[in-house]
Amino acid sequence: GSGALRVKALARTVVVKGLAEREIPADVVIWPIAFTAADNDLNALYGTIGGQSAAIEKFLAGAGIPADEITRNAPAIVDKLAQSYGGNEARFRYSATQVVTVYSRDVARVRAAQKGLADLGRQGIVFSGEQYGTQTQYLFTGLNDIKPDMIEEATRNAREVGEKFARDSSSTLGKIRSAQQGQFSITDRDQNNPHIKKVRVVSTVEYYLSD
Repeated sequence: GSGALRVKALARTVVVKGLAEREIPADVVIWPIAFTAADNDLNALYGTIGGQSAAIEKFLAGAGIPADEITRNAPAIVDKLAQSYGGNEARFRYSATQVVTVYSRDVARVRAAQKGLADLGRQGIVFSGEQYGTQTQYLFTGLNDIKPDMIEEATRNAREVGEKFARDSSSTLGKIRSAQQGQFSITDRDQNNPHIKKVRVVSTVEYYLSD
């Protein structure tokens, strides 16, 4: 009978969750700079977008962004006369979209350069703005460096919750019966500050309870 009571006592458990959150600055930025141009002469159009691409790269170099962090994609050319609709009404036969992309780990420098992009607009460069596929991306790649501390914090918080539950139920929190680490999530802190990331993890721990 006493053995059965001991087995029953071991069956008393509590499942609690522990949360760990941190705000971390992004350590990588991908900045696509998309612009458009139009002309009736294809050769002239290629000359225009080539010159404007060079102007953007010169601007970026002046902002302290190294050349190996800048790439120029092949231009996308549209011949409106060849389209099955609306081609004859177009003022310019050809239109081109060009993207110059910055990939950098110096987020602060790139963000400072973004503020001066309007100066290039005054030189006649027509920027497309941030649309689907050309939005600035901010990434955090150092998750492995903070994982151990965050898991420890989440587990510690879970134990604090378990101890409070045990006190409220006039019990004593025992050893861990099982533990499950939740997935880490990395999200923007808010829509206006995508360069600041919120890293979050929830650990689920089951403890034994005793009187």
